[in-house]
Amino acid sequence: MSREVHNGPTDESQARGTPYSGDPEGGAGTEPAQLGKLPLDSWHRARGGRMVPFAGYEMPVQYEGIMAEHLWTRENAGLFDVSHMGQLLVHGHDVAAALETLMPGDYQAAADMKPKYSLLLDDEGGIIDDLMATRRGDDFYVVVNGATKHGDIAVMEKRLPGDVVVDHMREQALLALQGPRAAEVLETIVPGVSELGFMQGGPFHWQGQNLWISRSGYTGEDGFEISVSAAVVSGLADAIVAHDLAKPIGLGARDSLRLEAGLPLYGHDLDTETTPVMAGLTFAINKRRRGEGGFPGAIRILSELENGPPQKRVGLEIDGRQPVREGALILDGEGNEVGKVTSGGFSPSLQRPIAMGYVASHLAETGSALKLEQRGKLFDAKVTAMPFVPHRYHRKGASA
Repeated sequence: MSREVHNGPTDESQARGTPYSGDPEGGAGTEPAQLGKLPLDSWHRARGGRMVPFAGYEMPVQYEGIMAEHLWTRENAGLFDVSHMGQLLVHGHDVAAALETLMPGDYQAAADMKPKYSLLLDDEGGIIDDLMATRRGDDFYVVVNGATKHGDIAVMEKRLPGDVVVDHMREQALLALQGPRAAEVLETIVPGVSELGFMQGGPFHWQGQNLWISRSGYTGEDGFEISVSAAVVSGLADAIVAHDLAKPIGLGARDSLRLEAGLPLYGHDLDTETTPVMAGLTFAINKRRRGEGGFPGAIRILSELENGPPQKRVGLEIDGRQPVREGALILDGEGNEVGKVTSGGFSPSLQRPIAMGYVASHLAETGSALKLEQRGKLFDAKVTAMPFVPHRYHRKGASA
């Protein structure tokens, strides 16, 4: 979901998710005492998936190795299990207007079957979660992050009118098939799906089962997200990986792929201390909403749009070979702390370390020289444009 080069995504390329970030807690939410199991739990284990705690579930971090899985997805098609995420159906009286009281998206003008990236905001304009919302007739299908889904539902139920209902679709699993060969693979199983363009969705059928499929994802590659009944998801997963071009891929590669794509991860690059303007997500606030306001934190956010935020999310290019991880300090040329790294790792595609973080706005220009401090060691770095690896979303009318 190739893209212009800039310091962050400026359109709905943010079809997000919650990949593994090197932190087994997922960096957001509170882990319950007992981890849940995904509908595909035994399926992952049978295929050698190494399971780790993530977002309240046991999830596969890798099968044959993060580097190999990452590069496979960049070249072929990788199947990710993202069933931990929250799938919600919001329905009732004037749902679009109701959602606009929680988020800065223009839902009243939203086209049918076209997912929109948006942000659930607190009263100060901080980001409670990022999500995808799709108008499906009179209702909205909303996908929220796994580690935050119960909190999100509570916020929605508290703040939405009583005649608007939020149904948690617990019976649904969610798969993401990502990579340049994803359409080729899925078309053999679900005919017609390749007709979808980037950020389009629709109802499909497989062996008599209803599917909801959108052409979206969280890797920077072409791909699809597939909502399917948990009762039959293992059969669909089997059918997908039976294709020579598709393999199951774990959370580790999902994280390295999204980092190369410059996509923020909730609980790391986004939280209630960051605003959409600081995070470079202002594309989620269209002209009408900027003019009318009426969303949580509008006064602060509109002020930051006009005057600039105190900090900005940036990409970081790091000298040497050693990765710099989340939490490392960002220093200016005089050794003053000016920000922190929020995501970092070694890029399998570029064969060098990359990171993103927040810096004081006056240092956010591409090329600004900085130093990173990790465990007492200093690393030379400079601000660089994101994405680190160009996006390859399938846009109708664009050349393949």
